[in-house]
Amino acid sequence: MTVGHSSWREVANAEESESMGDPVRVDGRRIWRLFTPYRWRLASVLGLIAFTSVVGILTPFIVKAIVDDALPNKDLELLFVFVGALIAIAAVEAVVSVLQTLIVSRVGQAVMHDLRIGVYVHLQRMSLRFFTGTRTGEVQSRISQDIGGMQSFVTNTAVDLTRSAAVVCVSVVAMLVLDWRLALFSFLALPFSIWVNGRVGALRERVTTRQQERLADMQSLVQESLSVSGIVLSKTMGRSQRMVERFTGTSREVAGLEVRSHTAGQWEYSVVTLLISAMPALTYLLGGFLMGNTPSITIGTLVAMIALQETLTWPLEEILRSTVEFRTARAHFARIFDYQDREVDIVERADPVVRAPADIRGDVRFHQVSFRYAGAPEPTLRRIDLDIRAGTKVAVVGGTGSGKTTLGYLVARLYDVDSGAVTIDGIDVRDLSFTALAGMLGVVTQEPYLLHASVAANLRFGKEDATDAELVEAAKIAQIHELISSQPDGYDTVVGERGFRFSGGEKQRIALARTILRNPPILLLDEATSALDTRTERAITEALDKVMADRTVITIAHRLSTVRDADQIIVLNRGEIVERGTHEELVARNGHYAELVTGNAPTPASCGD
Repeated sequence: MTVGHSSWREVANAEESESMGDPVRVDGRRIWRLFTPYRWRLASVLGLIAFTSVVGILTPFIVKAIVDDALPNKDLELLFVFVGALIAIAAVEAVVSVLQTLIVSRVGQAVMHDLRIGVYVHLQRMSLRFFTGTRTGEVQSRISQDIGGMQSFVTNTAVDLTRSAAVVCVSVVAMLVLDWRLALFSFLALPFSIWVNGRVGALRERVTTRQQERLADMQSLVQESLSVSGIVLSKTMGRSQRMVERFTGTSREVAGLEVRSHTAGQWEYSVVTLLISAMPALTYLLGGFLMGNTPSITIGTLVAMIALQETLTWPLEEILRSTVEFRTARAHFARIFDYQDREVDIVERADPVVRAPADIRGDVRFHQVSFRYAGAPEPTLRRIDLDIRAGTKVAVVGGTGSGKTTLGYLVARLYDVDSGAVTIDGIDVRDLSFTALAGMLGVVTQEPYLLHASVAANLRFGKEDATDAELVEAAKIAQIHELISSQPDGYDTVVGERGFRFSGGEKQRIALARTILRNPPILLLDEATSALDTRTERAITEALDKVMADRTVITIAHRLSTVRDADQIIVLNRGEIVERGTHEELVARNGHYAELVTGNAPTPASCGD
């Protein structure tokens, strides 16, 4: 089915086997375990449910006594007692209902909070590999749409199901006590109702699974096309109408699935409703036949039985609805558990090495390092041996796809090596705690990410307790202070979505200032000044030379003017080190580096940069 060209009716009327895939099965016990930390609060709810069920079931018997005793005998005193009892029961049920609602709401929201936090924390632990292979809109959809879809079940349905089950049990016992023949007759519609409910529940689970997939597609489309970058792309490419058509098609399919979800089984349910609605009238008819031959069946018995049937009807409907809600919610749980079950491929050791940034010299070494991206036909890096002495400036250059950026990723442990080791001061980065490693490195990338917040907040993301004076000093080093100060709100200026209030070069300088503020012993610059003009770049380089003296600086660059003064230049080609030396040495060698300088080097065919 082509997105944008499928009709609503095609979606709404498609055969189940063709339009809906089988949902991932979720063990119900895993869902119930979410409630385990709140078992005592839930136990109190169950106690309240049991109490109200027992108290509520007295109502039909009081009605029977009113019809058979108080009214025929015109006993007003007895009638007042019975009426008072009915009012008291209603008052008790009202008070208990409020208590139940308070407890259930708090437990439900606590479970939702735990689930959201659990998913978010797990995703924070995932490596860069997961996020490069997953759409941002998909992640957002699962955290918002899927967890939101569980809200009703977690907050209300589970407890409603328990309360209804208690009422059903007590009502069935009371009906059998009143008269077992009328009771069994009242249960005739149950088997058909259960069959219909199971069929509808399975269908809605499949529909919900598909629906959430399409909602994720729609959210991803919105995230991509209505971002600043997406709008610029669609307008400059003249593809705005095409984006509208894509969104319309996806929205139409979501609407069809929504209709399918709400209308599934309605004909079967209407038959069940008809049977349940007809049951009181049929009970009167059967009771009329039995009354002549069965003295125990009185008018009061019939009235009480009908009252019990009505008492039984809503909890039965609630149970049937709740089981369908559970099947629907299970589709949401499946998508959330799918994320929670994703293996974290980069984990911290149980007893990690902890080092303070001040204790780090800054020696970085690659020993026989090889790395391949998942699904890539060839390794991105092959048998890399590289020593970077503390306090030196090392540049890594090479054509597009040569593995330069990947080298930086391995130092920051955004990926783990396939073989070999990357060490800092002789310590394997895989043995360091995440906090210690982050404290050692300051990373500035070609496309820096800025929060939709003020300039000051973006800078303090690198150092929360930074003073205003420290912000200004870092901004001056990054050659961005004058621009920030010229803004009407100064350092309180909001940078906008992804920093679009500033140019590419200005964003790079803000990101550089943020890293300088942290004062790390090792600075990794990945095309960090690529968007700057030559004059600004030279000024920043001179300022960095002062502030980063005696610190290790690793520069990854395409523009070779930024690396001429490096103590050592590493030249990569097809994932291997082909040359190393100073600028003068490499130019004199007239090899690959010299070709890069003259612009004649071939572009390697490789996966990853």
